[in-house]
Amino acid sequence: MALTTLLSGPGWRLPRWPGWSRLPREGRDTLFLLGVIAWTVLPHVEHLPAWCTALTALMLAWRAALAVGNGPLPGRWLLVAVLAVAAGLTFMSFRTLLGKEPGVTMAVVLMALKTLELRARRDAFVVFFLGFFLVLTHFLYSQSLPVAAAMLVSVWGLLTALVLAHMPVGQPSLKQAGRLAARTAALGMPIMLLLFLLFPRIGPLWGVPKDGLSVTGLSDRLRLGQVAEVAMDDRVALRLRFEGGAPPPETLYFRGPVLGTFDGSEWRPLLASVPPRLQPHAELRTSGAPLRYEMTIEPLRLPVLPLLEVSAEAPRIEGYRVRATEDLQWLTDRPLIERLRFQAEAHVRFEHGPREAVAGLRDYVQLPPGFNPRTLEWAAALKREPGMAEASARALAQRVLRHVREGGYTYTLAPGEYGRDAIDEFWLDRKEGFCEHFAAAFVVVMRAAGVPARIVTGYQGADPLPLDGYTVVRQSAAHAWAEYWQEGAGWQRADPTAAVAPDRIQRSVRLAPPPGLVAGAIDAVSPQLLRRLREGWETLNNRWNQWVLSYSRGQQFDLLKDLGFESPDWQTLAKLLVTALSALALIGAAWAWWDRHRIDPWTRQREALQRTLRRIGVAADAQDAPATLARRVRERHGAAGEALAALIERLQAQRYGREARRTPDAALTRSFAAAAHGLAAHASSR
Repeated sequence: MALTTLLSGPGWRLPRWPGWSRLPREGRDTLFLLGVIAWTVLPHVEHLPAWCTALTALMLAWRAALAVGNGPLPGRWLLVAVLAVAAGLTFMSFRTLLGKEPGVTMAVVLMALKTLELRARRDAFVVFFLGFFLVLTHFLYSQSLPVAAAMLVSVWGLLTALVLAHMPVGQPSLKQAGRLAARTAALGMPIMLLLFLLFPRIGPLWGVPKDGLSVTGLSDRLRLGQVAEVAMDDRVALRLRFEGGAPPPETLYFRGPVLGTFDGSEWRPLLASVPPRLQPHAELRTSGAPLRYEMTIEPLRLPVLPLLEVSAEAPRIEGYRVRATEDLQWLTDRPLIERLRFQAEAHVRFEHGPREAVAGLRDYVQLPPGFNPRTLEWAAALKREPGMAEASARALAQRVLRHVREGGYTYTLAPGEYGRDAIDEFWLDRKEGFCEHFAAAFVVVMRAAGVPARIVTGYQGADPLPLDGYTVVRQSAAHAWAEYWQEGAGWQRADPTAAVAPDRIQRSVRLAPPPGLVAGAIDAVSPQLLRRLREGWETLNNRWNQWVLSYSRGQQFDLLKDLGFESPDWQTLAKLLVTALSALALIGAAWAWWDRHRIDPWTRQREALQRTLRRIGVAADAQDAPATLARRVRERHGAAGEALAALIERLQAQRYGREARRTPDAALTRSFAAAAHGLAAHASSR
């Protein structure tokens, strides 16, 4: 229909742009609204199917061309056909029309389609509220500060468009409407802040599933090269605030998934082959005072808390149940789907595991048959060395670590691909690897020598300097180390990375990938500038996380305690919220009444004029124009009322004439009052 007309014919061309100032108001307001919609949809592009992005862009461009050329809108049947096609494509893309992804896709399509039937104010209001809904959908994917800032701009734009829809007279400027929208939003800020602080919440503020997306990169499976990939990511994984200062870097081991089963190419959590009563239990033994800290952890796809080694008690986390396993992992009852902040404590001096041999330890010496035969032979040769046959597990471990130090190994982020017998190739040939190569080879050698051993993954070390008072652990601190079992002592930590790259453990000096083009250019100009920019941004982002995203019901009750409530509960919170909202409503009503009279003095003058005319017997209603009132004065009082009628007409010229005034002329108002008083005296004397 309209699209066919627009695109048909050999002489078709885009409508000529007349200039912003020459656009009719309807066209200008429509283009502004289309720009706001495009800005609101833009962050969704990475989540939308390509066809949805293309279709939305096409429809918005089509509507913009119609607004510039003042062309007719398409018929409803064409829009229905496009909607049906979009629904079919959505079903083909997601195999359903329900859920987050298809729901957001259809909302974007509906928004674009609705712009093609903006025939009445009602249609515009539907677009406005669809826009506000789309703003909310962005927080299903990200609650970061940039997304919040972008959506704040969207809200301002939608409010501006809403203001324009309520200003039908004349051609108010976008600047005027934008100021009024910003002012309206500012007036709503106290209510928004009050609801944020006191509205009861059951879980964290943005407890939205991430569809299995892992932000930190930890996994319950490990292939050689996997940790190196995570270590190239420089994003923040953990933030910690220690009581009394941070401990030395070499003690900062954050324990994640423990892997005990090896199939020749991949490490997984152990599937025990013996009954639970015969498995090795944690049997944690600590010494010294605990180290207390606060941790803020980014979302995970795993139900694992990478706590500082070693935690004796479960941290309290709202909405989660936390338990410890026999291998000292701290597991939650469901995957971590939001940013968490909690208090915890750790003992850096500890022993754990059984001191005496139990049946379950044999699971930690199993190796897949047919893999890495040369490494197994190397371990057998080690056992044949003088004194090694009867050596303790600790002595064997020290011997293997000495081989790592003296064997010409290289610690690198880019060791390259390894083949089927990856441990053989790494241990005996290429000797280039990252932490998981060294840990995996150490565990295979120890198992081949008959010593129970396993891999532990997590994070090690932190940034050397605190950031905004927090110790920062990045993705690049992802690490893998080993544990072996020593009779009489239990499980012992062994980190082969410390043998080949001691600075990595003792001073947290991590390998870094080459910088990108922009980062490299900034670093070439000022080596410190890039670091300062990153630190400034991360400080701002951390405060956003701590003060906004991590605000929870526990902090709500803490706030009530600070306000003087001794034992706050849900009822106290609800009563305080209702009381505060009622007080704000009364203040807002009083302010609106005062502001109405302060802003529009013509309203006060009109009301005074009506009261005066009624006293002298002239009917005056709110809908009567000044010219009508002047005519009634002449009809009622004849020649005696001529002066008063002329003053009313002068008032009309001041209010609605070519040289209209923003405020009434005080002298003219006094003249009107004097004339009305004289006319009343004249009428009473007759």
